[in-house]
Amino acid sequence: MTNALLLAAVLLQNDDGGIFGLIFSGIYCVCWGIFAIIVIVGLWKVYEKADQPGWAAIIPIYNIYVLTKIIGRPGWWVILWFIPIVNIVVSIIVAIDLAKSFGKDAVYGILLLWLFSIVGFLILGFGDAQYQGPAAAQKM
Repeated sequence: MTNALLLAAVLLQNDDGGIFGLIFSGIYCVCWGIFAIIVIVGLWKVYEKADQPGWAAIIPIYNIYVLTKIIGRPGWWVILWFIPIVNIVVSIIVAIDLAKSFGKDAVYGILLLWLFSIVGFLILGFGDAQYQGPAAAQKM
């Protein structure tokens, strides 16, 4: 009985940590890792459909550079991703251009590639969408 009370006291203590913090932080890390792997797999397939190396999806900053090349934007647009507020506008433009590069419309780009990217990249990568060339280059 004493061990049960001691265990209950340890589990119920309020010290901003303890076993519950450890358990939930572990669960959070696992969920985040699964999410990251799913997004990387989707991006990898999108890059391969666009005749780019799939491994570029896992290299930070370089993956944005490759993405700008896929949509037909200049490589210096990578710098715009580091400017606050500008990066939000640029990411929306890139999402729309990526959707158009695969024959989808702007609504698909905003909803599924920008807002719900985990779903959008998987649909582009594993779906029947074909890369039609850089959308931004076709506008010019």
